[in-house]
Amino acid sequence: MRAAVVRTFGGPEAVEIAEVAAPEPGAGQVRIKVAAGALNPVDLAVRAGLFGGAGKTIGLGWDVAGTVDAVGVAAAWQVGDEVVALVPGVADPLGAHAEYVVVAADAVAKAPVTVDAVHAGTLPLNGLTAVQALDLLELEPGASLLVTGAAGAVGGFAVQLAARRGLVVTGHARAADEELVRSFGAAHFTAEGVEPGSVDAVLDAAMLGAPALEWVRDGGVFLSTHPGRQPGSVRGVRITAVEVSADGARLAELVGLVDEGALSLRVAETFALQDASKAHARLAEGGLRGRLVLVP
Repeated sequence: MRAAVVRTFGGPEAVEIAEVAAPEPGAGQVRIKVAAGALNPVDLAVRAGLFGGAGKTIGLGWDVAGTVDAVGVAAAWQVGDEVVALVPGVADPLGAHAEYVVVAADAVAKAPVTVDAVHAGTLPLNGLTAVQALDLLELEPGASLLVTGAAGAVGGFAVQLAARRGLVVTGHARAADEELVRSFGAAHFTAEGVEPGSVDAVLDAAMLGAPALEWVRDGGVFLSTHPGRQPGSVRGVRITAVEVSADGARLAELVGLVDEGALSLRVAETFALQDASKAHARLAEGGLRGRLVLVP
């Protein structure tokens, strides 16, 4: 089968489409015939070597939508099930950007029935990151939350999910994105920032760091979506970061919200798997509203 891999770190040209053996599911695993999977900034970071793994063949891709085509012992899925899953890992020989991928059965959820596989393939990584981040914030209904990068993939999901939890959300993004961010459920919008110490919490999806920390009240909470890059604590602010993990049950909840029309999935453009390097180059250019999706 074909898979997008890197053997040497570098720019988009480092992405190779390799012929590799199709993986076989072990106990408690399923194999998915991939229909689509989003390209995310983490893939660019893996390609550039920010997570290490020099000298290895490393597979790319964390998001998958497709069809179960083989199951291991004690895997509670059936061949033919249409599913989505998170394929976590930054130094594995195979990722989701391939024709087939093997994942733990408990990382899998039924695919949404209201959208196609291309859109479904944008949900797992960014949706789980957003919901797990909100869980870590531990905010009660009525609390004020500012989301940076609110027009982006993680930020957009976070705004929608936070508003459903009864949080008073301020979206931070470029001025041109105000209508979009408000459509996600943000009660307030800013392109500049807010008064220092004026919100209970910040979910920093745009990696603003210390400047965004200043917006949190004394004793509030600041969460980064990039572990290891969060600022140090000041004024009693709790500092934390989300490190996304596969969770099929939680992913199924997100799928339910998609099918209810309560969570929107955005696709900017699709690329054939063989054009993965072109997709990497496009993502690096920035300015996208929605995910790039690779289709085998």
